[in-house]
Amino acid sequence: MRTVQGAVLAAALAFAAAAGTTAAQAQESTNRVATQRDWSVFTEANPRECWGVSAPKQTVNTRDGRPVQVRRGDIFLFVTFRPGTGAAGEVSFTGGYPFAPNSTVTVQIGSDRFELMTDGEWAWPQNAQADAALLAAMKRGSEAVVTGRSARGTQTQDTFSLLGFTAAMAEAEARCK
Repeated sequence: MRTVQGAVLAAALAFAAAAGTTAAQAQESTNRVATQRDWSVFTEANPRECWGVSAPKQTVNTRDGRPVQVRRGDIFLFVTFRPGTGAAGEVSFTGGYPFAPNSTVTVQIGSDRFELMTDGEWAWPQNAQADAALLAAMKRGSEAVVTGRSARGTQTQDTFSLLGFTAAMAEAEARCK
């Protein structure tokens, strides 16, 4: 099982700051090195990490088939490169809530469907091959629809734009060679 590095959480905070929430948060965005349409690229020097991240363009929350208002934390889709560990494009998703125990998250890109395993508030593909297949679909697609279920039974559907994704991944990967 992969562990989510502290730098990924820092990226979420930095991305939220870059999106323009508060002046205090904006100070944390110093590691953003590029923006490619709907994706931002961040780097960390120690340990060496580079990642692309995006927030959803649309979020729909339902319970018993009806739309509901719920409080969620930060919602982000990441792709991370860590040359020190050999990680070359690890996809992860945080839905802003604890996922239901033993549940999975689905990612739909066009006609391609992927399942992510969950742990707490995070989800990711099971192995490097699943990451590679998901990355390839993300490069071909125009949007990714991520569906999960919270520990409280809320169904969430977050739609991410993939505009700029390929360029952001090239930038992140090049910075971590």
